[in-house]
Amino acid sequence: MYIFGYGSLINEDSRQLTGDTGEAIPATVSGLERHWGKTGSPVMSHLVVKEGLGQCNGVLIHVDDDLLEVFDIREAGYQRVELDAEKVKTLDETIELDGPVFVYVTDDVVSPCYVQPIAQSYVDTVLAGCLRYSAEFAQSFIQSTYGWDYPRVNDRDNPVYQRVAGVRENDRAQIDQLLNSMPPWMD
Repeated sequence: MYIFGYGSLINEDSRQLTGDTGEAIPATVSGLERHWGKTGSPVMSHLVVKEGLGQCNGVLIHVDDDLLEVFDIREAGYQRVELDAEKVKTLDETIELDGPVFVYVTDDVVSPCYVQPIAQSYVDTVLAGCLRYSAEFAQSFIQSTYGWDYPRVNDRDNPVYQRVAGVRENDRAQIDQLLNSMPPWMD
């Protein structure tokens, strides 16, 4: 079986903090809208998806049955649902999936606020994962995500996101350049 990761699960180093998933397969799923939203964290907002008319990129990660429960715990605050295989498109069209694909969704999007803003440490983790595929993959992520105009905080020096991983020094400059057209960060 597979999990479609559309946020921090895109980043291999962050993913490995939960369990060994093996190689990830870049993919796009139609029928999903990715938003910045609250998931229960008292200090920051995360990425959420809900069913809709959108399309978002991410990765398919192969997980064994015994690892699914561990990912359910990591993704507390979301519901795991099975995706329609017709809506899943791998970037390498020669790859054939050999099992169902699940995604963690929410029914309602609760917008970030100044108490639970979008945290740079989380953005860095996700976009560093995207950059392992390509700058275009990262740009597609940014363009297909709603809510960049909500409060954001630059917490790079004191991260509030507990799974910061796989962010290289040269990633930060590239991430800043990709986000250059976004509203400014809070102090």
